[in-house]
Amino acid sequence: MSNKISIRPAVPSDAATILHFINELAIYEKEPDAVKTDENAILKTLFSEGATAHSVICLEGDTAIGFAVYFYNYSTWLGKNGLYLEDLYVSADSRGKGAGKKIMQYLAKQALEKDCGRFEWVVLDWNKPAIDFYDSIGAKPQNEWIIYRLTGQELIDFANQ
Repeated sequence: MSNKISIRPAVPSDAATILHFINELAIYEKEPDAVKTDENAILKTLFSEGATAHSVICLEGDTAIGFAVYFYNYSTWLGKNGLYLEDLYVSADSRGKGAGKKIMQYLAKQALEKDCGRFEWVVLDWNKPAIDFYDSIGAKPQNEWIIYRLTGQELIDFANQ
């Protein structure tokens, strides 16, 4: 008999688990050295008063097998908040059991409960399994948009011009 998959909001005692999944995700996305965070930063940014990002944990029985981090953005055209999925990850040995779909459905329901007009995320262009999954749930790619980013020294330099 297989264990039931469930989703619950993350709590501060999940910080180490979240960090573990962040590191697994970085390896999967071919950026193993890109993770600069630690448990204290996760506690501060996800669980302190006024935190603007949130997390959920995906469980199979009592075992954490995945997570997601999300936050709310805003659409001026809709005049509503949107739910933005920053990261979703399910451990390699737990894929194919519906965990990713359960996480996405949980977040879609969260978006509806918060009267969000959109539920959005980005996916790496080489991640065919994820793209196929997102297509299968009815999500539509927004190919006309290009993501831009300022980070690190470029951010500092621009802010201080």
